[in-house]
Amino acid sequence: MTKKETNKSFNKDILLENYHKLSIQVSLNGLSFCVLDSIGKTLTQCKELSFGRELTPYEIQKELKRFLRDNTIEDYAFSDVVIVHRNTLFSLVPQALFDEKELANYLKFNAKILANDLIEYDELSTYDLVNVYVPFSNINNYIYELFGEFNFYHHGSILIQAILGAHKISAEEICYVYISEGEMDIIITGDKKLLYYNNFHFTTTEDFVYYLLFTLEQLKLDSRSIKLRLFGNVEEGDTIYTSSQEYVQNVSIYLPSNPEFLQDNVMLSSTNYLLINAFR
Repeated sequence: MTKKETNKSFNKDILLENYHKLSIQVSLNGLSFCVLDSIGKTLTQCKELSFGRELTPYEIQKELKRFLRDNTIEDYAFSDVVIVHRNTLFSLVPQALFDEKELANYLKFNAKILANDLIEYDELSTYDLVNVYVPFSNINNYIYELFGEFNFYHHGSILIQAILGAHKISAEEICYVYISEGEMDIIITGDKKLLYYNNFHFTTTEDFVYYLLFTLEQLKLDSRSIKLRLFGNVEEGDTIYTSSQEYVQNVSIYLPSNPEFLQDNVMLSSTNYLLINAFR
């Protein structure tokens, strides 16, 4: 699923520290980044910025420039730069049915796209899936000018591979919900495969519960038997957790294990979970 942008004329009078890696997450309502020391297996810096509202792609680029400048990120070079595009403009396609010439057709039923939108895709070959999506092309262009070579992915691709790759998928049905500011990603596994993935925006706890129960109902999954695993911006006892318990019998907090390139004592949070797993 790797793809690269290469700027052959890129040149900086800065020594490349070939063990520092940078990942940046971009969404309509916020930004975040992490710097990984791949030798020490630690995070040297993690920052996030919430806009408090949804911005346009043009406004996001202005905020990203300021965000990176304020944290002196643009003054350094990195051995690896990854951009994570977080949005709802995506569609999962079975690999057997995928045709690169039909990208727009895969998206038009699930998302509102424009004629001039650049459409990309991530190959999730291990799971025989392709994630077709619209990245923030202006952000890609800016990062290209700033750092040269970089990789970019849709956040759903990273999330699916992180969840499914963390442990052997069993036959029992498990519903994972990754919660961030105003968003929820639902990943359901069962029958030793991925059954479902989608992303929803929500404002209230009632919205959250509605999307959760709607998904379970559409898939004809029993809320009394399915295991619900919440993680990200959620804690045991908060309103999302307790409201979920009212409708789903088996609820717990999911604690993801650290990837091999990160020390066990480094805590994964709702901010850096996707950013760290982007380095896989």
